[in-house]
Amino acid sequence: MDMKLSVKRWQDWGNLLLGAWLFVSPWVMQYSSDLPNAIWNAHLLGAAIVVFAAFAVYIPRVWEEALNTALGIWMIVSPWVLGFASEKSVAANAVVVGILVAAFAGWAMVHDKNFDKWMHEHHVTH
Repeated sequence: MDMKLSVKRWQDWGNLLLGAWLFVSPWVMQYSSDLPNAIWNAHLLGAAIVVFAAFAVYIPRVWEEALNTALGIWMIVSPWVLGFASEKSVAANAVVVGILVAAFAGWAMVHDKNFDKWMHEHHVTH
């Protein structure tokens, strides 16, 4: 692996770790079995974030960052949509991880030269 790539895209490594944390958080934080939506949400989204972040580490593309941004936004709203907002620590975990994932992915995307080139080609200001 190119060391320059890993230093340049540290946000992808951050999202890989956040996705792994999200995946294991129901066990580590001992989510109640009364919260199946929160448990499945953490497992599925955590796995998805890991997969897309891993792709972004090795083959950086804007679409991977866009997907992780969307997954991060989902994590932010998921406690209310899935009905576990009253569980403060579980909801806070989802929201904080979501904010960080979306921020890291967005940060990586706007610093991507290909994204910058695409933006200039498709969104020319008059």
